[in-house]
Amino acid sequence: MPTWQQLRDVKLNEYTDAADGWGKVSSRSNADKDRVDNEMLARIRKSQEGKAAEAAEADLDQLARNYQYLHTECGLVRTALNGLAAELAAPQKKLKQALEDAENLKFTVHADGSVEYPAGGENLIDKKPIPGGTANGSQFGLFSPTAPPMYQGQGNSPLLNPPGLYPGLGGGNPNQAKAQAVANAIAAAVREANEIDGRYSGVLRHLKADPGLKVENKDLADAAADTKRLQDAAGKYVAASDIPQGRSTEENAKWWNGLTQEQRDEYATLFPASVGALDGIPSTVRDDANRMVFAESKAKYEIELAGIPPEPKPKLVSYGARGGMVYSQKWLDWHHKYEGRQADLKGWLHGMNAIESRLERPAGSGMPEAYLLKFDAEKDDGRVILANGNPDTADHTAVYVPGTKTKLSDIEGDLGRTDALWSQTNGLVPNQNVSTITWFDYNAPNDIPAATLNKAGEEGAPTLRQFMNGMETAQGGPDRSHTTVMGHSYGSTVAGMATQQDRGAGPLADDIIAVGSPGMQVEHASDLGVGKEHVWAMGGDGDDVLVRQGGRLVGHGEGFTIPTDKGFGGNIMASDAKDHGDFWVPGRNSLFNQGAVIAGLHDKVTLD
Repeated sequence: MPTWQQLRDVKLNEYTDAADGWGKVSSRSNADKDRVDNEMLARIRKSQEGKAAEAAEADLDQLARNYQYLHTECGLVRTALNGLAAELAAPQKKLKQALEDAENLKFTVHADGSVEYPAGGENLIDKKPIPGGTANGSQFGLFSPTAPPMYQGQGNSPLLNPPGLYPGLGGGNPNQAKAQAVANAIAAAVREANEIDGRYSGVLRHLKADPGLKVENKDLADAAADTKRLQDAAGKYVAASDIPQGRSTEENAKWWNGLTQEQRDEYATLFPASVGALDGIPSTVRDDANRMVFAESKAKYEIELAGIPPEPKPKLVSYGARGGMVYSQKWLDWHHKYEGRQADLKGWLHGMNAIESRLERPAGSGMPEAYLLKFDAEKDDGRVILANGNPDTADHTAVYVPGTKTKLSDIEGDLGRTDALWSQTNGLVPNQNVSTITWFDYNAPNDIPAATLNKAGEEGAPTLRQFMNGMETAQGGPDRSHTTVMGHSYGSTVAGMATQQDRGAGPLADDIIAVGSPGMQVEHASDLGVGKEHVWAMGGDGDDVLVRQGGRLVGHGEGFTIPTDKGFGGNIMASDAKDHGDFWVPGRNSLFNQGAVIAGLHDKVTLD
């Protein structure tokens, strides 16, 4: 435990200088991870084949994982040291002020923190000087039951013997109260420093890696635990409540831009999920934060899944007299404890493997670099926002909103659709930057009956609008990129409802595409706020019956119009899709028409 001498002498700049060093290692590790992913792996995958290439890829994947871990852990050390220095500054200042007061008053501060004060005044009865004494610091201040006597023989209660109130009539030494105040200030400063030291030393003791060169799941899971410990310890230095919640994207951006680079790094390291979900800040920042969340979550789930014992056998013991099945008690216990969780973990990891496969595909492999703009496995059926190419710098940006039955566990198909959209659009405008985004940030209906209700759209529409506003903010304004929102099936309902949100912020996008739509919750294309000439719709073979049946329930009754109806007033695009999910096959007209809209080449679209 620190003494007052140690608190006085500690050089806080040494902590901050050390923090700077750890911060540089963290930043360098992040840059090295990106270099491995986007340069080294890309070259091997482009030019090498065979077992040697596969082995090299595995080694480089491990190296990138190591750098990810270093980025996180070194960032936590940096934040812990900065937090420790920042918090110790206050008690150190209080201590130095108390020591200065003691020096000015000619008091002596002893090694144990007690304060010796001289004689003061005289007793008017016997004219004898009132003796000096020693004050000991206490958390109770002047009213401490252990405070020293103020005057010999007068007891030790300041209430009964106020210092200096009746000097010469048995009153106390006037120096005693001042000395007691100094002693209390010293003790309080040391207690505060001890509490701070205890919080941070516990965290720093945990910030260490196992020996060896291979970062494994347990290391990444431990990094998540380290982050939680530091969140608890450093709450007075940097808190989650500092991060904007429920504000406009412009306010989010203003908050972020007002931080120093070191502060940005600390928030992103300590609260990666919150920073990663913050609309309006740069996509590169969100991607780094969400990759941290993703890696640690995947490691945690894989560890948990591996720890679930095998399903006991036999499951069935016998059949009852009436044909009922009798299960073994061991199997019943396992079923109640593990079966549902095991299914969740397997589903999440299946979807996460698809996301990881896309994240690990480097630029130069036929697709641009991917950006993970949000990730949460456990909210409803999961949350994923993943961009092909950086939307902040894109000339053309498309946001694809999936529909009914979308889940993290099955996200691979939706990622494939935005891959196809990027390839098609990029082929039409090869000298321009294109970004296509899978936006799954709402609780999609799990079945057709649920898709006939408005609830999912009402909850998802404001979130989609916020994301679109944030993308525009990060891009630098509405004219910096040509934007398209594409809703498939119920996703088009969410998109349509989002156009009615925050109309004062301007149109939801430049163009809106409804694919296999059961309705957009508006009567006419002109109600979507982008001009009916910028509303596009297509359906597949047999799709009309499906969406119309659902649409009449989700919409406004008999007068309801779906986007592929002539009366809706938008552009009906030619489609050669064979069914409700067949709109993204390379080489087909359906995909070409979508790409032409995304690229802003409206005159190339084939209308039905």
